[in-house]
Amino acid sequence: MRIIPAIDIINGQCVRLTKGDYDTKKVYNENPVEVAKTFEGSGIEYLHVVDLDGAKASHIVNYKVLEAIATNTNLKIDFGGGLKSDEDLKIAFNSGANQITGGSIAVKNPQVFENWISKFGPNKIILGADCNNEKIAISGWQEESDLEVISFIKEYQSKGIDYVICTDISKDGMLEGPSLDLYKRILNECYSEQVEESLHLIASGGISKYEELPQLAELGCEGVIIGKAIYENRISLKQLENFIINN
Repeated sequence: MRIIPAIDIINGQCVRLTKGDYDTKKVYNENPVEVAKTFEGSGIEYLHVVDLDGAKASHIVNYKVLEAIATNTNLKIDFGGGLKSDEDLKIAFNSGANQITGGSIAVKNPQVFENWISKFGPNKIILGADCNNEKIAISGWQEESDLEVISFIKEYQSKGIDYVICTDISKDGMLEGPSLDLYKRILNECYSEQVEESLHLIASGGISKYEELPQLAELGCEGVIIGKAIYENRISLKQLENFIINN
C-alpha cells in the first residue's frame, strides 16, 4: 500500500481544513516545497496536492506551487482541485503532475471527464469520489449530490477508471479514524473477476494513528492519503518510513 502525504494549498501555503470547511483553515507551513522535501527525505515517493483556491475558483490556481515541488523533488504527484477544462489539465501536467484527480467535473460534465480518461489513459486520471453520508459531494465539498458513492464508482469503472480516491468528508480532519466499513464495501462491490487487479482504491480522511495503516492495507486499499495526522504529529515520518521499508 502506497503512503501518500497530502499538501493542501491556499494562497501558496500548506494548510489543513476540517471537513472541507474553509473557515477552519490552519496554516502549517508557508513553504510547501520545504514540506515536500521533508517527506521525500523520509523515503516517501508519492504526494497528493490539492489546490483549494482552485477548487473554489473552478480552475487551476496554484500551479506554480506544483511546479516548484515537482522541480525540487522527485516525488510522484497527483494533483486536484478545480480542474475543469482541457487547458487546466495541460497546465497541471506541464507543471509536473504525474496524475490528476477529477471530482466535480466527473459529476457536472461527465463527457469532458470521460474524454480525459480516453485521451490520457486510466493511469493518469484519478476519480475523486468524495462523499458525505455516502452521497458524492462536489465544488470543494460545498455541494452534495444525489449520487450514491458505490454506484458512482462502478459507473466510472465501466468507463475505464482504475484509480479512485475516496474521502469520507465526515471523517476528514477529525483524527477519529478512517471509514473502514465503507472502503470494505467499495472493494467488495467493485471487485471484478474479469481483471486481475480490480480497483486501485486510495483511502483518504480521518487517518489518526499508525495502527490504521495495516488495517487499510489488509482491506486491499492501494494507497492511503495522510494529512492532519502527520502535521499534528499523530503519525511520525519515522513510522511511515518503517511502514514503507517493511511493506
